[in-house]
Amino acid sequence: MFDLDGTLVQTRGASWAVFRQISDEFGLGLTGPQEYFDLFRGNIFASLDSLCDGHADSEQVKQAFLERLRAQYNPAMVPGMADVIRRLAGHCTLAVVSSNAMEVLRRVLVGNGVAYCFAHVFGGDAVPDKTAAFRSFLADAASQYGRRCEVTYDETPGATRPDLSTTVLVTDTAGDVRDALGAGIRAVGVAWGMHTADELTAAGAEFVAIWPQELPGYLLTGTVPEPTGACAIPPPPTATAPPRAGVTAPPPNAARGSCGAKADECACGCSTVDARPPVTSVAARQAAAAATRRDRRQQAAQLLRSPGATAPPPPSAAPASSSGSAAAAPARRPGSSAPATELRDAVARILGPVASR
Repeated sequence: MFDLDGTLVQTRGASWAVFRQISDEFGLGLTGPQEYFDLFRGNIFASLDSLCDGHADSEQVKQAFLERLRAQYNPAMVPGMADVIRRLAGHCTLAVVSSNAMEVLRRVLVGNGVAYCFAHVFGGDAVPDKTAAFRSFLADAASQYGRRCEVTYDETPGATRPDLSTTVLVTDTAGDVRDALGAGIRAVGVAWGMHTADELTAAGAEFVAIWPQELPGYLLTGTVPEPTGACAIPPPPTATAPPRAGVTAPPPNAARGSCGAKADECACGCSTVDARPPVTSVAARQAAAAATRRDRRQQAAQLLRSPGATAPPPPSAAPASSSGSAAAAPARRPGSSAPATELRDAVARILGPVASR
């Protein structure tokens, strides 16, 4: 079983930002995040009852807090936890037990692609007391049916009640550790949440993970294999290759085939081309045009320096000179090589207006 806030997702800043609004609105007097984190040393809803005593109606505070969480709370996943979940889902029945609203749990788990790794989810708006959620899970023989990252449940082991010795809560708060031990199950802490490793150990956690990747090695016996099938860890995105010189990019909507054996070939026989991003600003367009003109001048200079260079065919219409009069290109005999000076003059006339721009 996993707690959500501070265990699966990064909650310290995001959760306090929401509750600070509640504290100010109802005059609860909390001045900093540490006072808020201290509320989780026991059951958060019981802590709110004590906090509201003499200040506000605790039920109104709880409902307002859950409503704000539903509307505003969308924390990031703890780095590495999605992979850990996929590894464990192939071997264990996974569940989430949280004080947060069910709508938040759905948003976070679906949004991070791990919803079907969990067989059961207990939200605080449905089951406010985590001890009651533990007992509900343990009482149902079908609770052991897991989900292997698929919609369907895996019913192959047969229906037997979950074993207390193999049911573990993974959490970041001392209050959760005590609730788990009170229900007769084991408790493992994580050091990246609300409470420190020392606080979790003092509450009774049998182990505190410093990194998410420690959890599979501790919870499972032997070597943890790479998850396969629906639980396989998605491959990293393919890196975009830089554009190659001399290759023309296809239109934006051009279809592309799947890559073949060679890096520059597709199964359909086309070339894999990476188009440059569109240029939007005027300054960027001017810079791109200047770079194109510079490349062309360099190519022309290389042509002049190469031995045996021949002049290109004369243009059908000579470009206008800077004075506005037309300059006629010198005649060239078919099949003959143009002298270097003739070629140089022709190139100068072609590039002259470009250089002036």
